[in-house]
Amino acid sequence: MRNRSQPAAVLLCLSCFLGIASARADSLIQVLDSGGQAAPDAVVYAQALSGPLSAKAATAEIEQKDKTFIPLVTVVQTGTAIFFPNNDTVRHHAYSFSPARPFELKLYSGKPAAPILFDKAGTVVVGCNIHDHMIAYIQVVDTPYFAKTDSKGQARLPAMPPGKYTLKVWHYKQLSTGAAPQEQNLPAGDDGRPVVVRLNIKAG
Repeated sequence: MRNRSQPAAVLLCLSCFLGIASARADSLIQVLDSGGQAAPDAVVYAQALSGPLSAKAATAEIEQKDKTFIPLVTVVQTGTAIFFPNNDTVRHHAYSFSPARPFELKLYSGKPAAPILFDKAGTVVVGCNIHDHMIAYIQVVDTPYFAKTDSKGQARLPAMPPGKYTLKVWHYKQLSTGAAPQEQNLPAGDDGRPVVVRLNIKAG
């Protein structure tokens, strides 16, 4: 007896294969400064031209240790709640006046009872009202496809659904010039070579 379900099963498998084949592979990004040197701690992210993607609830942490915010640079998607634990033997007073998310955690030790929710895209500069040298940078983005460059200035964006994307790159040293994140089209193909981005900063 002939199995009538075979053609449908073949078409389903073919559709699945084509869907997987058309998905974007992860993308390697190389960020350089104006002198061609690697730019660590740069934030790279891809935004779909179709518009912002829905955010999933997530948490992150910026530690205060040895009178330093760790890490210096953090990137999160909108809707992320960040804890600011104080692991020093002295109290800290973390705050930000940045329009994207002003907040204040008055003198405290240990871990605050509640995190700070970052629900608006933008740059947030965090300081300590007691120790002026302490500073951290948070880049809040409207996409789940983001990464931060390592000591070699490289970052790998995760695999993305098919579509057109804009690649944006931001570095905290751009704040001194007021420059917006640098933008360029993210190539659709993956030929094994990194996408190179040059920023008008001096990384060293």
